[in-house]
Amino acid sequence: MKLCISTLSVVLVLLELFVIDVVSVTKLPITAALNVKKPRAKAVRAEDLLSFDHYVKTCPQAEGIIQQKVGDWTQKDFTLAASIIRLHFHDCVVRGCDASILLNHRDSERRAFASRTLRGFEVIDDIKAELERQCPKTVSCADILTAATRDATIIAGGPFWEVPFGRKDGKFSILKEADSVPQGYENITQLIDFFHTRGLNMLDLVTLSGAHTIGRSSCYAFNHRLSNFNGTRKPDPSLNSMYLNNFLKKKCKNDLDLVYLDAITPKTFDTMYYSNLHKKLGLLSTDQLLNSDERTGPFVAALASQPGLFESQFSVSMVKLGNVQVLTRSNEGEIRVNCNFVNAKK
Repeated sequence: MKLCISTLSVVLVLLELFVIDVVSVTKLPITAALNVKKPRAKAVRAEDLLSFDHYVKTCPQAEGIIQQKVGDWTQKDFTLAASIIRLHFHDCVVRGCDASILLNHRDSERRAFASRTLRGFEVIDDIKAELERQCPKTVSCADILTAATRDATIIAGGPFWEVPFGRKDGKFSILKEADSVPQGYENITQLIDFFHTRGLNMLDLVTLSGAHTIGRSSCYAFNHRLSNFNGTRKPDPSLNSMYLNNFLKKKCKNDLDLVYLDAITPKTFDTMYYSNLHKKLGLLSTDQLLNSDERTGPFVAALASQPGLFESQFSVSMVKLGNVQVLTRSNEGEIRVNCNFVNAKK
């Protein structure tokens, strides 16, 4: 009995010493030290619920089908590679990567003025039709568009990156929201803010703009640079005069005429886009401003001189873009049977 009392006394003394030690280290009162709360677990982000093996059991052939279809379409029309990348960007920066740009109804994003030159819808429809035949009601349109963008980039000569899957398709698409997408005449502060609100930084802005190494723009997006720039009755002084007079003025007869964004190597995925900016050959004013603005100019210089850096960072930034405001829970979205329409209510 005495032994038990003695042991208990030792335990109580040690416990008292422990509390005193905690109080001395934390400088808290004893009551606070005894009631120290464990740190809260971090909230799970939606993109954390995406996974590389999402379709391994339910549709293992999904990536192969997407890759094959993108290859078939771009073999017939190489310009579709850039169009698919642009379609993905327009989707992700409005409501997140939820395939809302694919919904085709009155007052949808697809009908917006900013979306009038978007292409590639038929590619996604073709992929979806095949996946519905092989894996019904399984692969989302949002995942299809994201993976197709990766494959289009590779076909164009760009880098590979792994695409995490598990996105749900959104049920809403609003025309007015699509007109918030940059149109080529914004200033750099506006672009930085636009990207920042979507979880993308200045490096992502400059890197993703590098997708303009391929693809085309309508003359409407840069006509304001060709004459009477900012009410001066003169062309934009940051535009190469030979490029302006010998090519652009002759090419742009109508607003919807198309011009390659990269004047030197328009069909090669490389860093020439950035090098062109140093020569005043940026087609869009937003492109040229990336070079002249002191905040983004250093990134342009670095990417222009280091192709390996551009490719690796392009992969990183595209993954970030593909994870913007994704829907991953069943109560947030659905798996559309047809990418053009929300599923009919049962």
